[in-house]
Amino acid sequence: MGKTVTKYICQSCGYESPRWVGKCPNCETWNSFVEETIKLLKHSKSKAKIETHELITLENIKTDEEPRVKSTINEFNRVLGGGIVKGSVTLIGGDPGIGKSTLMLQMADSLQDKVTLYITGEESLQQLKLRSERLKIKSGDKIFPIAETDLETIVNLIRSAKPDVVIVDSIQTMYRSELESSPGSVGQVRECTAYLMRLAKETGIPAFLIGHVTKEGVIAGPKVIEHIVDTVIQFEGERHHAFRILRCVKNRFGSTNEIGIFEMYDTGLQEVKNPSEVFLSGRIFGTSGSTVVSSIEGSRPILIEVQALVSPSSYGMPQRNTTGFDYRRLTLLLAVLEKRVGIQLSTHDVFVNIAGGIKIEEPAIDLGITASILSSLRDVPVDSLTVAIGEVGLGGEIRTVNQPERRIQEAEKLGFNKVVLPKNNMKNLHKNFSLQLIGVETLDEALTALLAK
Repeated sequence: MGKTVTKYICQSCGYESPRWVGKCPNCETWNSFVEETIKLLKHSKSKAKIETHELITLENIKTDEEPRVKSTINEFNRVLGGGIVKGSVTLIGGDPGIGKSTLMLQMADSLQDKVTLYITGEESLQQLKLRSERLKIKSGDKIFPIAETDLETIVNLIRSAKPDVVIVDSIQTMYRSELESSPGSVGQVRECTAYLMRLAKETGIPAFLIGHVTKEGVIAGPKVIEHIVDTVIQFEGERHHAFRILRCVKNRFGSTNEIGIFEMYDTGLQEVKNPSEVFLSGRIFGTSGSTVVSSIEGSRPILIEVQALVSPSSYGMPQRNTTGFDYRRLTLLLAVLEKRVGIQLSTHDVFVNIAGGIKIEEPAIDLGITASILSSLRDVPVDSLTVAIGEVGLGGEIRTVNQPERRIQEAEKLGFNKVVLPKNNMKNLHKNFSLQLIGVETLDEALTALLAK
């Protein structure tokens, strides 16, 4: 017989405590502890089985002839590093209603001749059928939906059916009967994920787990589940914008820098073949406070419009608001503008927006942000056919960026005639471009070049 132990586990970070506490000492979340009963199995040393393994060298390990399964969704393949690796477990997280289930159903349809087992714990089979009709799923004869949450039943079904791909929607609804805690608790999520991971490695069947996210935007459950799985993908986007970004956070079989860009329609998600052209399609030429910048997302350059609005403050404390850009980075750039260029903004509200609902963290768009702010302050437009590239340092210098040639090529392809970039980057250019390149060393010099009439 095993011994029963009661523990209190934080539902935010997985911290365990022998007694209930109001505030988690690890993540400092209030009222997050839930009582869970754990049964400890008593093992007898005399009856313990010792398994032996035959040792083989690395050279003698045989790999599959087709290690990856490719779908017809190129953006999805790009994020995974070239396709779905057999025996891998991928965790997909995102805000409610962002399109996680839609993406998985379309992915299953794109595998064509592969058999997919779609396990849903949140919807009925009739609801899943209605979605498939809306998405115009063509490979419905290869997709087998199951409405089940008992993991033991699911595992037995996977072993007997032997599908090519397994989709679990969502991992928070699954439960193991051996654990007395409720579905969605830290213990259940951790154990169910580990169980499915062992099954995937044993059978070679790739699995996709859809995960809920907390109000902070991180995947719900203990952080350990992100360490268990092979790949972690975040599905990002604003609910009021049509664009969705599939961003890889962790990938044992590929790069973590790749992103996939989709656009949401009534019939589902559509790949965006040329993101730069789409993001710039709605801009108005000759408007102050608008600058086109070039950002590298993964292996692709993307041209994006950054907008700024500067107006006199009506309050004692001026407002600083950003959408799609780091707020702390904005305060840093405002301090550099005041200290190095002499632009006083202490009595003005500053609003910065990355058009299209995309989030950019790369510092190479710093120059475009500062140019948009000064353009709005002086009500002088930046040339609509000019692209700004460069990171702004605390000393007011324009620092070099990576992959400048790819950024310039994207601007040239879309018809821009001028690029303002760091002067040190011009030394390493090995190609000739038809557009004008202006190298700058300081922020004052760059703003003069961008705002010159």
